Amino acid sequence: MEDIIFKAKKSVKVLVVGDIILDQYIYGETNRISPEAPVPIVKVNHTEERPGGAANVALNVASLDTNTQLLGVTGNDEASKRLENILIKKNVKCHFVYQDNHPTTTKRRVLSQHQQLLRLDYENDANTVKTTGLVEKYIELLKQADIVILSDYAKGGLVDIEALIKHAKAKNIPVLVDPKSKDFNCYKNAS
Repeated sequence: MEDIIFKAKKSVKVLVVGDIILDQYIYGETNRISPEAPVPIVKVNHTEERPGGAANVALNVASLDTNTQLLGVTGNDEASKRLENILIKKNVKCHFVYQDNHPTTTKRRVLSQHQQLLRLDYENDANTVKTTGLVEKYIELLKQADIVILSDYAKGGLVDIEALIKHAKAKNIPVLVDPKSKDFNCYKNAS
């Protein structure tokens, strides 16, 4: 029985579409205050980078031994390359729509003694994200999908959500949503 379930999972093709984020964690010790301003000085011990947003959703889905693809907008920068390398090693096939002159959305957290001290966000205003080519690539990737997950972190990487749902429904592909948006009306026709 387990063999049948395992084979069924491997054959499921999941397309995750949404806001791709690189999460960075900087861990260190704080033993003194800066003489420049009343803020702690963090002596960095180590850093970690992890997929965030839709990339984290894709990573979690791939951990279930599914055939997982990720589609979304990133900067044409080192952060997107590092993120893609992390995802490829975890069996997520990446389809990034690159934007020149915009950074990959990155959340950098500084932690010390099990407490987050600061978070730095590198991102575009959601209204300035250029998604040219995203819908066309989405329609192409639907041919290989059994399930679609729309992961909306309100960063501007998902455009015309209602049309994305409509294209999937036309092919009888269920659409699941992972919304962070305040307006849920655009998801009303999801599965």
